[in-house]
Amino acid sequence: MGAQEKSQANANPMQRVKVYRLNDDGKWDDQGTGHVTVDSMERSEELCLFVIDEEDNETILLHRISPDDIYRKQEDTIISWRDPEYSTELALSFQETTGCSYIWDNICNVQRNLNFNSLNSETFHSMNSELRELPPIELSTLPLILKTVTESGIADQMRLTELILNDQDFFRKLMDLFRICEDLENIDGLHMIFKIIKGIILLNSPQIFEKIFGDELMMDIIGSLEYDPDVPHVQHHRNFLKEHVVFKEAIPIRDPLVLSKIHQTYRVGYLKDVVLARVLDEATVANLNSIIHGNNAYVVSLLKDDSTFIQELFARLRSPTTLEESKKNLVHFLHEFCGLSKSLQMVQQLRLFRDLMNEGIFDIVTDALQSQDKKLVLTGTDILILFLNQDPNLLRSYVVRQEGIPLLGLLVKGMITDFGEDMHCQFLEILRSLLDSYTLSGAQRDTIIEIFYEKHLGQLIDVITASCPQEGIAQSASSGGRVESTKPEILSNICELLCFCVLHHPYRIKCNFLLNNVVDKVLLLTRRREKYLVVAAVRFVRTILSRHDEHLINHFVKNNLLKPIVDAFVANGNRYNLLNSAVLELFEYIRKENLKSLVKYIVDSFWNQLVNFEYLASLHSFKVKYEQKVVEPTIILIRWIQENETMSALWRKKRKTILMTVMKKIQHLPLTLRELRLNLFYLTELLRATHP
Repeated sequence: MGAQEKSQANANPMQRVKVYRLNDDGKWDDQGTGHVTVDSMERSEELCLFVIDEEDNETILLHRISPDDIYRKQEDTIISWRDPEYSTELALSFQETTGCSYIWDNICNVQRNLNFNSLNSETFHSMNSELRELPPIELSTLPLILKTVTESGIADQMRLTELILNDQDFFRKLMDLFRICEDLENIDGLHMIFKIIKGIILLNSPQIFEKIFGDELMMDIIGSLEYDPDVPHVQHHRNFLKEHVVFKEAIPIRDPLVLSKIHQTYRVGYLKDVVLARVLDEATVANLNSIIHGNNAYVVSLLKDDSTFIQELFARLRSPTTLEESKKNLVHFLHEFCGLSKSLQMVQQLRLFRDLMNEGIFDIVTDALQSQDKKLVLTGTDILILFLNQDPNLLRSYVVRQEGIPLLGLLVKGMITDFGEDMHCQFLEILRSLLDSYTLSGAQRDTIIEIFYEKHLGQLIDVITASCPQEGIAQSASSGGRVESTKPEILSNICELLCFCVLHHPYRIKCNFLLNNVVDKVLLLTRRREKYLVVAAVRFVRTILSRHDEHLINHFVKNNLLKPIVDAFVANGNRYNLLNSAVLELFEYIRKENLKSLVKYIVDSFWNQLVNFEYLASLHSFKVKYEQKVVEPTIILIRWIQENETMSALWRKKRKTILMTVMKKIQHLPLTLRELRLNLFYLTELLRATHP
């Protein structure tokens, strides 16, 4: 803090002082008048007395407060001391007694803190520097053990970790003591053991973790963490792990080390996410995650190399004698197995997924997707997504084969089936990945896209038409309730997939949409009461127009396809919502991209409806664009007539006929363009005057 800032911050009478210095003659010299404050020095935590001159804001006195007893308070308004830096006596004479008391209390507090920190540091250093061995593990020594564990500084934690690791029986004895305290219901002892174990875990030592997370100690360690003194009730973590967590072996795992790692992984995760979730620091969480990750890699690596295990797994999945419930468990295990493979190195992951494909995993998933069990269907889609994230070509190469074709149909069916849960997005994600033209190779691309357009696109369009009310029929009165039979989320996802197809397969959609009136059918969504479905239809049209395909644009004009969108916009009124923004953005895109036929079509067909919204900048600009494209050519025509001798002669003969033709061309103009009609009239009069 600068001198001026200190002076302004403390410029009050209570802290106004005169500074005196004792000279060699034994007399007090007046050093000036200012305001005193206790503050820290710049770039330092040392607290000092500052006196800032009240006139020029210069520093009169800067004195580091000493922890030694060198200060004296006299007559309620004077504080004096012998300053070692200046080797002389200094004194502050206060204007107010309250100011003197305030600064005196500040000096005393700073001294107490300095002395306390110094004493604490010396005591702590003395305790740890002499830590040759850990205290014996007894009930009477628990407070000392707790103090040793929890009050170690960063530099001494390595020594503490070393001592704990060197004592082979440390944790066994501590857990024996824990069980004794639990039997005796010694709550104070249990609280101390909780703090000791928590402190040891926070040492974040991988070697210690290796000891305490072993099969022998793990449950007792978790038990000791049930007695958190900050939680009013005893937790029951061991009871939950023993009675409610059931380990299912879809295929018997004969390697005891693999089983041990599986159990350890779950318990470490439970400890991290439940038992100590609110006390662990980031570094410790990272180390625990590393243990979980390493265990997963170890388990998957051993199982994938066990050919007997993999063969038995798929043999049971394919066997007609395997019970339905067992098959479900096997599919869930297969899903978890694929998920854990992310712990492997990338090359090993790819090799594993190829092996699983060769074993017939996609056939298993195809069966799962036909199940009535929604959870099993979800598991099947999760497996496919894992494969797509690893290597999409594995799934694509399967789909293009004869036995893989049904899978594509099941994915489309899944997308339009109501599962009662938000699963449709997963089917959408898989289909988009399969149909992604940017990553497909030539043969795969042609085959997959052909299958989709020939067999399945019509299904999606039929769902839309069946789910929208007929023109002039109220939605609620639709026959048989078919309109309400499809969830809006499904229709929204269909629209999203269609937009994706427009961008990725322009030739296919051009042929298909023109021949089968797909655009007309999708625009039926504008009749739905859900506004976001109307917006989805608008976005679909916007995506088509982004292709700048003249045939499709002409299709819009010829069949008056924008009428549902304009009607929905007008019905929306002055509401400023997503529908309003989507339609205005569509108009703005048409204007900026200069799609002339659409500009003319919209104004010619709908301006009487849109004129009420002309105050909106987008529609005003749209009208201006129309005027430029429709009126200006007419004016240019008249000027050309005027300048061309042949046309001028013709004008004189057939002036009335030409004028009527021109006026007929612009009769569609809205009434708001009266000024332009007037200008046109003036020009004709000018021609008449020039060529009588």
